[in-house]
Amino acid sequence: MTNLPSYILITPARNEAQGIELTIRSVISQTARPRTWIIVNDGSTDETADIVRQYTVEYPWIELLQMPERTERDFAGKVLAFNAGYERIKNLTYDAVGSLDADISFEPEYFNFLLKKLSEDQRLGLVGTRFSDPGSASYDYRIVSIEHVSGACQLFRRQCFEDIGGYVPVKGGGIDRIANIAARLKGWKTRTFTEKCFLHHRPMGTAQNGRIGARFKDGVKDYAVGTHPVWMLFRVLYQMRHAPYIIAAAALASGYLWSYIVGRERPVSRELVEFNRQEQMRRLKQILTGRMLGVGSHDSHE
Repeated sequence: MTNLPSYILITPARNEAQGIELTIRSVISQTARPRTWIIVNDGSTDETADIVRQYTVEYPWIELLQMPERTERDFAGKVLAFNAGYERIKNLTYDAVGSLDADISFEPEYFNFLLKKLSEDQRLGLVGTRFSDPGSASYDYRIVSIEHVSGACQLFRRQCFEDIGGYVPVKGGGIDRIANIAARLKGWKTRTFTEKCFLHHRPMGTAQNGRIGARFKDGVKDYAVGTHPVWMLFRVLYQMRHAPYIIAAAALASGYLWSYIVGRERPVSRELVEFNRQEQMRRLKQILTGRMLGVGSHDSHE
């Protein structure tokens, strides 16, 4: 039997007392445990740190790292917390590094499955699975790209993560999208495997915003990574198929158009924007000509 790649996990956690124990129990139940798991308490004002500390006593490979309390909750802060954890492990020997949210759960074979995928294809740089969360519309992977890996659980080959320079600290979010596109720009393959699924116990993007606000933020993120206007038009039309239909689609379009009107600065290079648009136009052509049919038959949620 081929030895699986070794891996480490990093989890930025801010006021996650309600759900972090589910995540901890999922990780300690893994048949392939991480070499170490750094949980970064990112200025929590609830019992997050106390819950984690209880587990570090019995499981010494779990480490709690304390960050100072901060007033703002944004994605740049999440990256800074992740980077603080990364500093603690970057000199260790390991093959893969995972970014894991503090409000998800998964089955005991979850990381074993992902590590096997990395060992089977040396060109894979970033892997993950589909997910489900409360009350969301389904994703049809005949339309939605299986090359996009959700930021709630991303497992990078170490060389890939180093090649892209880690996560970009963008306040408005989109850090997972940027990482996905940057990895492919560097020649790596990225892949969501639809055979497995993790549970996200809070609707994606709603930690700071309601559902409509989250759709507006999605539009802002689309602009930030240089989404092609034609692709955005079809994305808005696709959103109209899912509740709350017109309102959600209008919010998505508004986020994109607002960013364009105010001339919002993009946090990525022109090279990445052009690469992203080329990928989108190629996928749109495949979708419109029916060539995407049959690419994955499972649904996911967002």
